[in-house]
Amino acid sequence: MFALVESGSITKMLSGNRGITIGNVQYPKSIFTLWTKSQREAIGIYEIIWDDSKKKDDKWYINTNQSYSFGSGKVTASYGDATAKAHADTKWTQSEIDAGKAPSGADTNTVKTEGLKTIKIREVKSQAAGILQDTDWYIVRKADAGTAVPSAITTHRAAVRTKAAEMETSITNASDTPALETLYAYTKQENGSFTRPLGELPTLES
Repeated sequence: MFALVESGSITKMLSGNRGITIGNVQYPKSIFTLWTKSQREAIGIYEIIWDDSKKKDDKWYINTNQSYSFGSGKVTASYGDATAKAHADTKWTQSEIDAGKAPSGADTNTVKTEGLKTIKIREVKSQAAGILQDTDWYIVRKADAGTAVPSAITTHRAAVRTKAAEMETSITNASDTPALETLYAYTKQENGSFTRPLGELPTLES
């Protein structure tokens, strides 16, 4: 993208896919591809430089819209300070209930917006259920035909449940969103593998 700068201020954002009129002069869209940087800047057109230094992972943070500025001979698009998403559930307040903003039957213990903890714990439960589902047929066969469940399967299913409980506890104990984010941050180990503090649910292959 490009920006038109006139008298030291950005006056228009340009996509570069069509020509532009500056003053009484009509310029074709080819100026964005065929002209040099200095040639474009001589008529006030600057390619935008993207500054993502303040942009954070949108799984954990709410980023601001980009703002555009001109200075030191360049146009920069940058983010403001990101806001951490709520890690705990938000509940309806009594004033909101009294004002009729809450759903019918809601009280101050009713969740208004789920926090990241609730969302991540639900993900762990869903992942664990999916892994256990692969061996559920052993349990069904035992109930229907009395065939013993192999000890390896019993051990595996217990390990899944144990690890899931550990992961849920770690998520619950995270004090804030940055602490929760840290649980999911992978780091490379000496053997070349990648691990995260939260760990992983065991699979039969593992």
